[in-house]
Amino acid sequence: YDGPFDDLPAQRETGAVDAHRIILWDGVTEEEGTCIVHIAPGCGKEDFELGKIYGLPTIAPLDEFGVFLEGFGRYTGMHVYDSAKPIIEDLREKGLLFKVEDYLHRYPVCWRCGSELVFRLVDEWFISMGKKLNKPLEELTEEEKAQNLRCQIMEVAKKVRWIPPYGLQHELNWLENMEDWMISKKRYWGLALPIWECRNCGYFEVIGSKEELKFRAVEGWEIFEGHTPHRPWIDAIKIKCPKCGSLMSRIPDVGNPWLDAGIVAYSTLRYRYDRDYWRKWFPAEFVCESLPGQFRNWFYAMLAMSTVMEGEPPFKVCFGHGLVLDEQGREMHKSWGNVIWFDEAVEKIGADLMRWIYCTTRPESNLLFGYKRADEVKKRFILPLWNIYSFFITYANLDEWTPKNSVSYDMLSPLDKWILSKLNVLIKDVTRFLEDFNPYDATMVIEKFVNELSTWYIRRSRRRFWKSERDEDKNAAYTTLYTCLTTLIKLLAPFTPFLAEEIYQNIVRNVNPSAPKSVHHNDWPIPNEKLIDEELMKEMDIVVKICSLGRAARNKAGIKLRQPLIEVKVIASEEVINRVRRLEYLVFDELNVKKLSFSTDRGEVIDYIIKPIPEILGKKYGRLFPKIQETMASMNPFEAIKAIRHKGHLTIIVDEQEIRLFPEEIKIVEQPKSGWALFEEGGILVAINTAISSDLRLEGLARDIVRRIQNQRKEAGFNIADQIEMYYEAGPILKEVFESFWEYIAAETLSVVIREGKPNIEAHQATYQLSGETLTIWLRKAGS
Repeated sequence: YDGPFDDLPAQRETGAVDAHRIILWDGVTEEEGTCIVHIAPGCGKEDFELGKIYGLPTIAPLDEFGVFLEGFGRYTGMHVYDSAKPIIEDLREKGLLFKVEDYLHRYPVCWRCGSELVFRLVDEWFISMGKKLNKPLEELTEEEKAQNLRCQIMEVAKKVRWIPPYGLQHELNWLENMEDWMISKKRYWGLALPIWECRNCGYFEVIGSKEELKFRAVEGWEIFEGHTPHRPWIDAIKIKCPKCGSLMSRIPDVGNPWLDAGIVAYSTLRYRYDRDYWRKWFPAEFVCESLPGQFRNWFYAMLAMSTVMEGEPPFKVCFGHGLVLDEQGREMHKSWGNVIWFDEAVEKIGADLMRWIYCTTRPESNLLFGYKRADEVKKRFILPLWNIYSFFITYANLDEWTPKNSVSYDMLSPLDKWILSKLNVLIKDVTRFLEDFNPYDATMVIEKFVNELSTWYIRRSRRRFWKSERDEDKNAAYTTLYTCLTTLIKLLAPFTPFLAEEIYQNIVRNVNPSAPKSVHHNDWPIPNEKLIDEELMKEMDIVVKICSLGRAARNKAGIKLRQPLIEVKVIASEEVINRVRRLEYLVFDELNVKKLSFSTDRGEVIDYIIKPIPEILGKKYGRLFPKIQETMASMNPFEAIKAIRHKGHLTIIVDEQEIRLFPEEIKIVEQPKSGWALFEEGGILVAINTAISSDLRLEGLARDIVRRIQNQRKEAGFNIADQIEMYYEAGPILKEVFESFWEYIAAETLSVVIREGKPNIEAHQATYQLSGETLTIWLRKAGS
């Protein structure tokens, strides 16, 4: 057929005029379009490959700026973006235009600016990867490997430890299926490719070193000397062609940036001029980058270069993390409006919080980054840590405590020794994880420790810091918490350097100017194995669990923690009970209970009901089933259960007939005894007595009043150590609370005066509804 632009010189000179024909192609489908596709071998990857199969002329019409070259008539010098309308007009004038319309069409665009992309056919330089052999690496002969670079790189990649492990398979899959590596770029700036080409005979050579280039140079060396291997200086060098004797010039292309990145294990370690130094530091212990983006870029480039250079991996461990996406799991794009710039994030949430977000994300997972996630992480870890620090400095300053007042280990309480045991286990764990390139698990154990320090150690030690008297028990608490904080910030220094430094300067350098100037100048903590008490930690774990179950039982019964209870029973094995004995005082305090008892007998707090299962026994015994029900209802459930456990069945007599009932035919229902609420988990049952006497109720109200006064102190702007005068007006029930528990209320709220009635001087006033009565409280600073 005749082409619409066969009159153009470029068409005629390339033979395209005589090459028009219809060919078959499996890339055309019935699902889309007309099933007829026009191809241009010089303007698309698939078109080019098809043109090679059928021997079609290849025309490349555009220069590097997207402008038509010579040989295209009126289009020569025109930018491709401006050519659509003139082409349509040409077709109309030639009577070849059928119809013009807009329609939706898939087309590639620039990911940065959205401009339409056009294909341009150019010559590029490649490194040959060798043939795809389509058989496992293990089955290749040494000769096949020697002739195939991809296989050599695969063998080197297998010597690397990949984190996560599937990173290796990503790399091997890429190497197995990749095409030859294109290493050239049509740019001016970049590391110049050391390839000299003879324009006379077409011969080319790759120069292997600066020394070789100087030896081969016949002109231009004086222009290049003293400069880096970049244009224009290196282009001045000419060498003599060994084939025809003509001058050879460097090709104008520069190297793919991944060539620069891939050679860092050599270029940065003096490989060219100090091999001893290079060998000292090669290979790198560790590299880290995004696995989805770099297994076929930087990781691959480094492996390829090092395989060619030395046949060795350039790094020992490759840590490949997932992508950073927005909180909805989408890629961040400026055009989508969901980009969070680094500088913006640092200003808004802080660099340390960003670091913690990254480290607490599993490397194999994508990180969904955003300010909502940042708030969650801040509340989960940063704020609790800061609150621990704030708690310590607040009370240490009030008591004028310094490390000089520290006490010996023998004077510490079991609670102190427990948290120090946990601290030394933490040192071991964090060290082990970091040495294994595992920041995720390191941060997880740090978070767990901070949680235990806050919600258990400090929670159960508050009164030791609050009490007014300065005794060895208070010094022991300060000693323990100070040790935990000063050690913790050293462990945190690699993760949250600014936060750790802030705390260090205040609680270490501020009291000991001779200490290292920065937390980062300290030695890494070394665990003290003698302070790790496995038995104590197991015992405390049980106590914490008992308290957790007790709180759950309270919640089930709708009884708040401030309300004292008459009794808590713990039902467990003898082993568990014996482990708890020396720490039971913690259970008393945590569960706010007057009596704590232990037993192995569930029957003390549980009633049992045994019932026949109708679906089984109804079918099996028919009309006898109702009588079976009656008989079982009249039995002692404990005796029945005992018989089942001892004999494996329960024997009953119905209408003078002996009937054996097996465990799968009987349903045993447990329910709390009247007046008890319980919660069970992991072989431990905790039951609370829900009966609340009038005295207990008044004590609970006293605790409620204290909580309200403490909050009112904060609202009034009082300092923690300020003593106050308190005045109140209340109904008869709350008045009785004040009369019965005034000493407790005064001690808890630092009240030196508690008087009924409205004060005749200015005071901070608040009104509350409590136990169906109105309570008004006035507070003022004592002596003001």
